[in-house]
Amino acid sequence: MDARVSFVTLGVADIARARAFYKALGFSASSASQDAVTFFDAGGIVLALFGRGALAADAKVADSRPGFAGVALAHNVASEAAVDRVLAHAVACGATVTKPGQKAFWGGYSGYFADPDGHLWEVAHNPFFPLDAAGRVQLPPPKADA
Repeated sequence: MDARVSFVTLGVADIARARAFYKALGFSASSASQDAVTFFDAGGIVLALFGRGALAADAKVADSRPGFAGVALAHNVASEAAVDRVLAHAVACGATVTKPGQKAFWGGYSGYFADPDGHLWEVAHNPFFPLDAAGRVQLPPPKADA
């Protein structure tokens, strides 16, 4: 398998509301978007918004109650101050901060917000994984035995 993530699809209660929220955050909707689905370029992967019930039906699983699902999306930034700015911007767009920016146990600085459907986003500054000129995380190379 060619290991990669191409799309992250969020099941949402109201596509128009979710689309407006993500556009306010700064994402641009693709012209391929329709009333039933919205696509955003998220720096090399696609962030898609799809009706929650329709997504569950497509996957042939029950549409369970929203809540913590063991998943968080992440947005890495270049500084601790940028974490706080992004969190404040998210709140201004309609998000709820679940954890304000603070020193993290792993040596960086991070905070979390929830979008209007409760999907968690971590905003982090990780001094061990620098960002390239395009803002992409630069991981250390794999170990020889990995």
